[in-house]
Amino acid sequence: MKCINRAGSILLIACLLVLSMSGCGVSKQAGDYELYDSSEQFGLIAGATNDTNLFAEDVAVSDTTDFGMDQVDSQVALGAGAFNATTKQTLYAQHLHERLAPASTTKVMTALVALKYGNLEETYTISELACDQESDSSVAHLRPGDRFTLRQLLYGLLLVSGNDAAIAIAEAVGGDVDSFVEMMNQEAVRIGATNTHFVNPHGLDNEDHYTTVYDMYLMFNAAVAYTDFVDIIHAVTYDAYYTDQNGDSATITWTTTNRYLKNMVTSPDGFYMIGGKTGSTGAAKYCLVQYSTNSRNESIISVVFGADSPYNLYLLTSELLASFGGN
Repeated sequence: MKCINRAGSILLIACLLVLSMSGCGVSKQAGDYELYDSSEQFGLIAGATNDTNLFAEDVAVSDTTDFGMDQVDSQVALGAGAFNATTKQTLYAQHLHERLAPASTTKVMTALVALKYGNLEETYTISELACDQESDSSVAHLRPGDRFTLRQLLYGLLLVSGNDAAIAIAEAVGGDVDSFVEMMNQEAVRIGATNTHFVNPHGLDNEDHYTTVYDMYLMFNAAVAYTDFVDIIHAVTYDAYYTDQNGDSATITWTTTNRYLKNMVTSPDGFYMIGGKTGSTGAAKYCLVQYSTNSRNESIISVVFGADSPYNLYLLTSELLASFGGN
């Protein structure tokens, strides 16, 4: 019995020596994670230098904890959030990660994809499909054969929330609507909006079309990095000079749906309203993403989803800013 144990021990020692010399018998594969190299690269160990941009360094990060709801009329909406885009802080959290219907705030992502991948000065001919909208849809009153620049279509998209403009932009930038929607979903994942899924570029209700308050903040935060986006949402009116379906010069005027900009709602003291994006459908109720600055010139992004009335939509937005936006 002792001989068997000694022989076994010798064999075990020999195997261990071979394994230690060959890296435990595991060959290195392409893409293997280098723990210490990666730790140094991302500045996670003492003495490391780091020039790498991390995803969360330019955004406010928030978990699933709600806070601040007892200080405002939170019961009037399904979800809401306020974020300081300058200090990267979450100021208010109400169901930030709950999947909700976004209505026309969807068009924030439509605009973001167009700004990132399109040519704003290129001219496009409006299709029959773009103009084939339901009678109760919000439209920019485009007609088949009209020719607009992409920049003009973005004004029609963001000021009057034109569903026809959304389809026209999708066809212009993506080639067709389905391809463009896929671009929207890919861009959402790219910026970390992983609780989002789009099936159209305008936001009409569909059970597979959803986002969250926090994801909308991420999308809007990415969009305001484009000066053109900020210029467009800040406009109260816009005159689009275009070529109509008959080849004649024509003009159409679009006016924002944002009640702050139209002075229909008083802005909270100390806040300057830059602009935003409204939305409303049966499933989504009333939605608003608003961009403002406080008295310290800090940029504040507020999001309200599922408000039960237009009045309460702006009431809660103003309460969020007055209660938390100045902090």
